[in-house]
Amino acid sequence: MNARGTVHKIRRIIQRGRYAIALEVDAVFYPEDDEAYLSAETCKLLDEVRRRAEAGDVEFLREVGQIFELVEA
Repeated sequence: MNARGTVHKIRRIIQRGRYAIALEVDAVFYPEDDEAYLSAETCKLLDEVRRRAEAGDVEFLREVGQIFELVEA
């Protein structure tokens, strides 16, 4: 639990290029607000996931979440 808020796991999906990555991250919810707040560390992780997805770093993406690849029909 944060000083005034509670921490809950939320799912974020990041799509870049051919890949979409679903991952669980911690978010803080405060009683007076309906918004989910992310820590600076979590934001840095999400940025890194975006960069690695654009680069096609499948090994890294598998380590942090569930990976989906666009398939041409």
